[in-house]
Order: sequence, then C-alpha cells, then structure tokens
Amino acid sequence: MTESLNELENRPQINRRRGQPSNGAARIDFRLPLAEAYCRKIARGHYENFIVASVLLPATMRQPFYNVYAFCRYADDLADESGSAAIAEERLAGWQIELDRCFAGRAEHPITVALADTAARLGIEQAPFDDLLKAFRQDQIKTRYADWDELMQYCSWSANPVGRIVLRMAEADTPENIVLSDSVCTGLQLANHWQDIGRDWRLGRRYLPQDAIAAAGVEEAMLTAPRANEAVKRLVESECRRARRLLIEGLPLADRVPKWLAADIRLFVHGGLATLDAIAAIGYDTLMYRPRVSYRKRLTLTLKAVTGRL
Repeated sequence: MTESLNELENRPQINRRRGQPSNGAARIDFRLPLAEAYCRKIARGHYENFIVASVLLPATMRQPFYNVYAFCRYADDLADESGSAAIAEERLAGWQIELDRCFAGRAEHPITVALADTAARLGIEQAPFDDLLKAFRQDQIKTRYADWDELMQYCSWSANPVGRIVLRMAEADTPENIVLSDSVCTGLQLANHWQDIGRDWRLGRRYLPQDAIAAAGVEEAMLTAPRANEAVKRLVESECRRARRLLIEGLPLADRVPKWLAADIRLFVHGGLATLDAIAAIGYDTLMYRPRVSYRKRLTLTLKAVTGRL
C-alpha cells in the first residue's frame, strides 16, 4: 500500500448512502481530501486524452470524474501490469472486494474512499463498475471471440459502462441516451482494438471475430506475419467500417445531454473517427504499424471542441 493509504487508514471512516451515514448523524470523512488528491494525481499523470476532456468540464464535475477515472485506471493497471494472468486475476478479485466495501460504506483504499463520496452524491450504482471488472478478468482467460455477438457482449462490459456512469453523473441516463452512449463507447473500443491488432497479438489477445476471419479467407499464419496481406487488410477495413458506423450513429447523443458534456462527446467521437482515418491512411496494416492521430489533428479537434465548432 502507498504512504497516502497508510495516512488514510488512521482516520475516521464514514458509511454513506447518498451522503448519509448509517447511524443517521451527520459525519465528515476526514480522509476524503487526501483521497481526492490521490485520484487527481492518478488522472493527471496517466492519460492525455482524459486530461484534455476534463478541461471541458465545469469545475464542480472535475473531481468526480477524476475519482471515477482513478478507479478504472487502477483496475486497468492491475489487469495489464501484474506480470501474469494468475496474478492479475488475484489482484482484480481483491479490487472487486474493495469495490464491494466501497458501496457498502466501508471503503479502505483512497480511490474507493473518493469514489464512495462521488457515487453517494451523484446516485451512481455499483453495477457498471462490476461490469468493468468483469471485462478485466475476462481478458485474463479469454483470448478469442467467436463472432460479433460475443465481441459485443465483451464491449458491453469493457466499454459501455463508462458511458452509462457519465450519463448518470450528468443526470441524462434516459433509455434513449443509453442506447446512443453504448454505440459511441463500443465504436471507440473497436477503433482502439483495430488500431492495436499487432500489439494485442503480442499480448496473446485477438479481438477480430473468428467467423469474420474465416469469412475473409484469412488464416492464422496471416495474422502472425510481420505485415498484413491484402486479405487481412480487407478484413480490418470491414471491421473499421462497423466501428465508424457505430460512432456516427451515436453522435446525436451530443445534442441530448447538458452542454458541458456535449463537447466531450463530440471530441471523443471525432477522436475515434480520426483513429479510424489513421488506420486507413496506413492501408489497414495494423500488424506492422500502430497508427496514431497526429498532434496537429488532436490539437485541431480540441480547439474546435473548446470553441463549440465540432
């Protein structure tokens, strides 16, 4: 555990449900400021795109987003940086226990101390966080997806919960908005998968559906080659079209949410589309290359989002 956590553990705990302690008396969790600082440090130190997006948020919403992001980032690190699938599974199981404690009002880790406060204040339920951990655990044991439906089930755990959490934070989680959000989140997840086909293979994972691989006339050896042949390129192009369609279908969500969230949604959708454009620009050979959106393109998208021109 970290020094910050040791400091936190010596301070009083609180049992909150929507801001109320279990005994009905008003109490203050003195660990919370330190816990929030811990989450801010994680969020600001890990993911450039997240920090760009957080700049577009109102000041009152930034800390809640830091707290949610810190939980997801920590789980992702447990999944990918534990050294082995067995160790990752064990650590993720421990993180699930801490999540259960969080929503039972018994949080111990600084991240879950902060998350408990955010969940109580904004009415966020535990289920989407459970789904995220389920996806991380599945990545340790499942390396192939038989068909599109199986891959979509995975995305419903690995990607869509994030959008649902954000909609709840914005008090915009209507059934119609959830459908659009799922489309955006799944499209972004797929764009990332098709950008990282070579990298994921080296990690032992393949997200291209097995039935699509077979239908394209692609054999196993083709996907382990240093460069993509024409059949593989056509397969990646086809999957990119599906991802692009999902992103475009979900874009109307930006017109249905509070203004402070709309810019972020447009930024992420256009960022996903830019990733797909970058894949197309290298001829869909993501076995050999990992395409990146240029700094100039990212800056242009960000400026347009800030000025409301996306």
